[in-house]
Amino acid sequence: MYNQLQFTSSEELIKQYAPLVKRIAHHLMARLPSTVVLDDLVQSGMIGLLEAAAKYDPSKGASFETYAGIRIRGSIIDEVRRGDWTPRSVHRNGRRVSEAIQQVEARTGRDASDAEVAKEMGVSIDEYHSLLKDSVDSRLFSLDELLNPDDDYPGEQVAAAGEGPNTRVEEQAFVSALVKEIDNLPEREKLVLALYYDEELNLKEIGQVLGVSESRVSQIHSQAALRLRSRLGEWR
Repeated sequence: MYNQLQFTSSEELIKQYAPLVKRIAHHLMARLPSTVVLDDLVQSGMIGLLEAAAKYDPSKGASFETYAGIRIRGSIIDEVRRGDWTPRSVHRNGRRVSEAIQQVEARTGRDASDAEVAKEMGVSIDEYHSLLKDSVDSRLFSLDELLNPDDDYPGEQVAAAGEGPNTRVEEQAFVSALVKEIDNLPEREKLVLALYYDEELNLKEIGQVLGVSESRVSQIHSQAALRLRSRLGEWR
């Protein structure tokens, strides 16, 4: 496996890509409680790096660094989930928001606004924004999260089905659907996701780019994640 990547050992691979693992771990650490230990995230990320080296296929077109970044992030998220500290009420409220977004958009045929979703849920706009804050503070959102098996996320049936050819076809179809729905997000939500996941800016830096508070960026980020979940409900 290392010959494809011009590495002779796992030690050489880790030495070259350790900075990538640490950068991703620090990036995710900013969204986690202080009880989470950075070294644990880095260790999980290293496991993801080794898995990436074992499974990387250059014929698929993606660079190794891009592919490894996805596997590293996924491995870290798995580690966080194993010690899930999120109250069940937060998961329930996240589902409520997704369902309300889906109902509004099915009825109106356009993107649901904050006010419309709050009204659908029967809460004030301030209460709705508080629910969004709880959601973004309590969970990581990424492509890996959407693909991993969990009863709170779309795509769990695809991921749980196994590693056979049919599963890979379904997973590719899901990824295509996800990319399409990200492109269909309201411009501000799409921009926040691009700045956070592609440019790796933190929430404060994104707020400076957009001219809004860090708290507002959190709300936009969370609403984008929940909107995607509502639109990808057919994959549940």
